[in-house]
Amino acid sequence: MAMTVGVAFSSTPAGQAALREAVREAVRRGTDLAVLVVVDTVEHAAAGPDVEAARDETARRAAEVEGGEAVAWRVETAPTRGDVADVLVDLAVRVEADPLVIGARRRSPVGKLILGSAVRSVLMQAPMAVLVTKA
Repeated sequence: MAMTVGVAFSSTPAGQAALREAVREAVRRGTDLAVLVVVDTVEHAAAGPDVEAARDETARRAAEVEGGEAVAWRVETAPTRGDVADVLVDLAVRVEADPLVIGARRRSPVGKLILGSAVRSVLMQAPMAVLVTKA
């Protein structure tokens, strides 16, 4: 049985790169795609956590990805007030994602020696395979 490909999505270049790679991976594996969005409720405290708006925006962007029409996909969201990596891994486990695709931004030569803290955290915590793609 094919596992769901999970992708950590945000409207950043790294999130867009992850989404494109996840679509390619889902097509290659012949499986579905779960687009995972963690909504930072601290950042959106003034307006309140608008999980539905995040879901709609994500669905719109996912539909625009080349090859996206060939993949059955769904958007899963979760609010957080703490560690985004923890919530993302929990969400990936809940949807039975394997692999989980995440994006990383390009870094300077010194920055390449270490990964960003969120990416590193996901790599250390995730019980499934993690595919990291560069923006």
